[in-house]
Amino acid sequence: MNHVDVIIIGGGFAGVSAARKLYRAGKSFLILEARDRLGGRVYTKDIADGIPLDLGGQWIGPTQDRMYELVEEYGIETYPTYIKGKSVMDLNKKISTYTGLIPKVDPISLIYIDITIKRLNRMAQSIDTQAPWSHPKAAKWDAMTLSSYISKHVKTKKARSIMITAMETVLACAPEEVSLLHVLFYIRSGKDIDTLLNIENGAQQDRIRGGMQGVVEHMSVGFEDRILYNAAVKSIKQSESQCTVRTEDHTYYSSKVVVAIPPILAGRIQCDPPLSLDKRQVFQKIPMGIVVKCYAIYKQPFWRQAGFSGEVVTDEHSPYQTIFDNAAEDADYGMLMGFALADRATQLMRLSQLDRKALMIKTLERYFGAQSKDIWMYEDLCWAEEEFSQGCYTGYFPTGVWTRYKDALRTVEGNIHWAGTETATVWNGYIEGAVRSGERAAQEILTS
Repeated sequence: MNHVDVIIIGGGFAGVSAARKLYRAGKSFLILEARDRLGGRVYTKDIADGIPLDLGGQWIGPTQDRMYELVEEYGIETYPTYIKGKSVMDLNKKISTYTGLIPKVDPISLIYIDITIKRLNRMAQSIDTQAPWSHPKAAKWDAMTLSSYISKHVKTKKARSIMITAMETVLACAPEEVSLLHVLFYIRSGKDIDTLLNIENGAQQDRIRGGMQGVVEHMSVGFEDRILYNAAVKSIKQSESQCTVRTEDHTYYSSKVVVAIPPILAGRIQCDPPLSLDKRQVFQKIPMGIVVKCYAIYKQPFWRQAGFSGEVVTDEHSPYQTIFDNAAEDADYGMLMGFALADRATQLMRLSQLDRKALMIKTLERYFGAQSKDIWMYEDLCWAEEEFSQGCYTGYFPTGVWTRYKDALRTVEGNIHWAGTETATVWNGYIEGAVRSGERAAQEILTS
């Protein structure tokens, strides 16, 4: 197996999707995966009593057609995210409850939120996700951050807080860090803001029974012997007809290479001859979002009996932008998951894990009462500390990147093809986007 048709760098959903397509086409290949497992930014950890904990990507929802096709093909069971009961809003240190998508606030703030969401959706619908830079207003929007747009158009503090929390939850970065053009592209790639934010009929609608990592493991059945673990790639040398790929200990040869890892990691691979300047530069321009997933596991979902859905939306006074009930309705345990994102994630990780646990218990006690103290287990994971991810959910584009570098990220260079959810034009940043990107890269090879 030292010489194959294709070497795939990365065993996440993008890399395995590329491999699956090549396998069915009869091509020889190797997957070189730096970790000791498949999944990349999807990671299911089994904890006490066989409870699966999705520490990475976990949801699928309507219009994520490839993911639903995969779970159907492999007979994998899904279940709906638990949403029955009242949701909680923590705004200006005042707690209230609501039902539906948008928390109850004063009428003026509600009007601003409604107008802003509709305006962003309308702008996003005009974006060509194959070429966002081609929009007549691309230069204007790419020079503007999401923060400056919200500041200009959202006039009440409550409405701004809710919009910022919502968009940080979607993007995993602060609004001042990301280009408005990228936000519009991202919204369009996932249909609209409502879809990105919603649980029912939205991107958070369904979970995978047994954990999301099981899906990628099913996808690899039949070619498990073509996956090499603990094999971080250091360099790629390519000639007109051959690629030489080196890890720390071994050298492999192929006709083609698929790089299916985040841009920030792809930029660390030494290439001979050097990649184009645009490709090298764009790798440096796309930082990763920051996500900490924090889990409080209980013997019983006591909040359900009290009429709560477990969902919480908060402003900057809380360590988490959002909290979800993360167990199936028929589970015999309770699980609350807090998302700390962007600046809140950075602040949270300045604490020890023991202090993070204490903070989560204290926070949940405010929302759900004294029973929150009776915690069974606590787990958390900061994806920015993962060596072979460097962040989550995805790489985002700051101002100027789309209009300067255009499609440099996914452009084939010699015999090297590029995958990963950051290269997707549909459901960019999601597992669905990763699957589609891997299939696209494999198709490029099959038709070249």
